[in-house]
Amino acid sequence: MWNEYNNPRHIRTLNGVVELQLKIRQCRNKSCMRYKKAYRPEQEGSLALPQNEFGLDVIAYIGALRYQEHRSVPQIHTHLELKGICISQRTVTHLIDRYDELLSLWLKDHKRLKAIMANQGRVILAIDGMQPEIGHEVLWVIRDCLSGEIILAKTLLSSRNEDLVALLLEVANTLDVPIDGVVSDGQQSIRKAVGLALPKIAHGLCHYHYLKEAIKPIYEADRNAKKELKKKS
Repeated sequence: MWNEYNNPRHIRTLNGVVELQLKIRQCRNKSCMRYKKAYRPEQEGSLALPQNEFGLDVIAYIGALRYQEHRSVPQIHTHLELKGICISQRTVTHLIDRYDELLSLWLKDHKRLKAIMANQGRVILAIDGMQPEIGHEVLWVIRDCLSGEIILAKTLLSSRNEDLVALLLEVANTLDVPIDGVVSDGQQSIRKAVGLALPKIAHGLCHYHYLKEAIKPIYEADRNAKKELKKKS
């Protein structure tokens, strides 16, 4: 195909502003179904989304700040400005949405997940909800403890048993291998949901929450002892 024209494009990355000179090609064969249809370089898609000013590295970085470090939009905005990235708070919110969409598309690659699960022959599910800010939607994540792969991630407005049951059933219907167990914290809605969706599957607390539950009697005894000491003093 002929190189019809060059299209300059500027992308803001973590390392600064990058200028691209894109060679736009078109087919000149009038009998072709793709006659005069523009073809953009494939490598452009690995740098930024279509019609987006910021690079994929910035979107990934914002997603990490949001969901790994649980930072708010104003905190992310301030952090990016300190790194020299010129961006508004509204754009930060917009890029968080783009991150969620990209993550959802990646997680829906069932062929890749099924190949991993088939190789190990079983899964042990871990379920937990993350709420970056009080009053906002909760991001529920279900992952496999053996491979570390995220099987499902979805935002919900509530943590009702019915909603969590639907998530667990969606995962169970997707997998072609047996579920050997489920691990979570002690949240009652999760316990009830696992009991309803996967009644024959063993469900246990993670190590952190197990030890936290085990220490409660010692904590209460220690607190009562302090009260008695204060009375005597």
